[in-house]
Amino acid sequence: MAITSHDVARLAGVSQATVSRALRGDPRVTAATLDRVRRAAEALNYVPSEAGRSLSTRSSRRVGVVISDLTNPFYPHLVGPLHDELERLDYRMMLFTERSESAIASERLLDRSIDGVVLATATLDSALPDELGRRGLPYVFLNRESANAHADSAVVDNEKGGRLVAAELAALGHRDVAIISGPQDTSTGRDRELGFRLGLAEAGIALTERHIRRGPFDFETGYRALPELWAQDPRPTAVFCGNDVTAIGALNAALRHGIRIPEELTLIGFDDIPMAGWESFDLTTVRHDLHEMARASARLLAERIDHPELAPRKAGFAPELVRRGTHAKPA
Repeated sequence: MAITSHDVARLAGVSQATVSRALRGDPRVTAATLDRVRRAAEALNYVPSEAGRSLSTRSSRRVGVVISDLTNPFYPHLVGPLHDELERLDYRMMLFTERSESAIASERLLDRSIDGVVLATATLDSALPDELGRRGLPYVFLNRESANAHADSAVVDNEKGGRLVAAELAALGHRDVAIISGPQDTSTGRDRELGFRLGLAEAGIALTERHIRRGPFDFETGYRALPELWAQDPRPTAVFCGNDVTAIGALNAALRHGIRIPEELTLIGFDDIPMAGWESFDLTTVRHDLHEMARASARLLAERIDHPELAPRKAGFAPELVRRGTHAKPA
């Protein structure tokens, strides 16, 4: 017969509840009791059952992380520190990468096999946050926010980041500027573009419609959009890209079409993913602490799971401009 926690309790001379508390690291268990329980468990070759623990505590110690496109180089830099922080908090991470939020909600997120959810790729009109709230499943926004949800979030000040880029371009003397923006149904796409527009307006610079392109935050968006912008009359002398992946796509398009960066065209990205600092890209960009933002979301969610009555909290991260080799004064 399989060894159970009741067997460990009898050998250690404590209650079954004390065994459960000791093996999950409850600080109320004394060092002496913890030692007795561990010795008894080792003597019996006892391995705690996650399924049994979930039934007794109504907690799975699992957290779901929703990321719609793991092929985007941005997201792996969130997953690593998020995993490590959740592990430190005694949670296991389950990654959900389905393209459809409705499929995620109906099939697995809401089956009570997890204790909470990190939403890393939510859109502004997503119904998933409201559905999670209606079902009483704690969640936190990471990197993005939703329009109608009042929930915990860990995000960079995207509007301020857009303003920083606009101020830099104005100080360099650029007047004909363009933007390759992200999707307008995301808080990152909307707010970075908004900050850029406001910053340009404050500097007396107009952003014309012909100098605006939008698309997913991916390589292809930048690769396709840059030649279109370069064909405009007048040509832009500077382009702000909604994220680094888009900017890297634009850099590759510039290389293909013989556009010299930064002599003929300034390019600036956003996020400062490690690739941005590679010598082959040397991208001027907007930096924020990706790793700490991910860790903060894990802490916010763990606190929300333990204290559902808390008012919504926001961990905000300040952006800063990182000047590398893709910006210059206009020719």
